[in-house]
Amino acid sequence: MSSVTTTTTSATPRRALFTDPGYQAFVILRTGFTVAPILFGLDKFANLLVDWPTYLAPWINDIVPGSAQAAMYAVGVIEIVAGVAVALAPRFGGWLVAGWLAGIIVNLLTIPGHYDVALRDFGLLLGAVALARLAQRYHTKRQRP
Repeated sequence: MSSVTTTTTSATPRRALFTDPGYQAFVILRTGFTVAPILFGLDKFANLLVDWPTYLAPWINDIVPGSAQAAMYAVGVIEIVAGVAVALAPRFGGWLVAGWLAGIIVNLLTIPGHYDVALRDFGLLLGAVALARLAQRYHTKRQRP
């Protein structure tokens, strides 16, 4: 006697997940908020993209020890850690990046002539919050049996 059995592979739900536009948005945001902070953090050590110390508000430069460039080294390390956090734990990393961007925005709003960059960073902050919320949704979805 022969019986026919059907097995569902784990690839089927996974394939369905990859066709979900919300999940696709999550993957795009996770990739962007992993790569960008790491690259910007690394550039704090090279100043290839821009002269980063000019983006440090004078009042912050007055309270941090050392030079503005030394402060940018610390900022670079924090940004690299934030990018890695997004890669490994996007539910936490998204909020970390959003908080970091809020601090950057406050800094930029106190430097005349940098309001456009502050507005751009506000848009990035919204993207980081969206990433954190999507990470929560898809983490919960993966946990269900």
